[in-house]
Amino acid sequence: MLTFRKAVPEDLEILPDLYDQGRAAIARFGIDQWQNGYPAREDIEKDIADDVLWVSEDPEVPGKIASVFALIFTGEPTYDRIVEGQWLTGESGNYAAVHRITVSPDFRNRGVAGQTMAFAKTMSKNAGFSSLRIDTHQGNLAMRGMLEKNGFTHCGTIFLESGAPRVAYEILL
Repeated sequence: MLTFRKAVPEDLEILPDLYDQGRAAIARFGIDQWQNGYPAREDIEKDIADDVLWVSEDPEVPGKIASVFALIFTGEPTYDRIVEGQWLTGESGNYAAVHRITVSPDFRNRGVAGQTMAFAKTMSKNAGFSSLRIDTHQGNLAMRGMLEKNGFTHCGTIFLESGAPRVAYEILL
């Protein structure tokens, strides 16, 4: 069973490499998601400073981070407009959002992503939100499969600030 904690500045020794490994995994799909260096060290530092970055650890594997993700309780401007569908809770729903999630290669295919999403759902519900939203690249089939396996509903398409389309998912809490 994983334990979860807020990321701390000392995690900056590990997290950039973990995101690099996530980037490499996504690159195998032949898509452009995260291939421009995002999330960069500055993004990680900002998430830690904003107190939104979480990590998971397996108590049986000390010193290794299993997953990392940002859990946002302040809304997501790119979720204000959705096309080819609709949010389960409407355009201005009371939602939290997960961003920048990745699982260490040492922990893949061991249920870590599912445990991570379960934790994010519990934290969001306990904070008073009625749903949890997330988005990913159309071609990120591993992420899409994980979301659907964990009860998320495909709701439509949103657009990043760059204009790039992303597949949008939501789950009621």
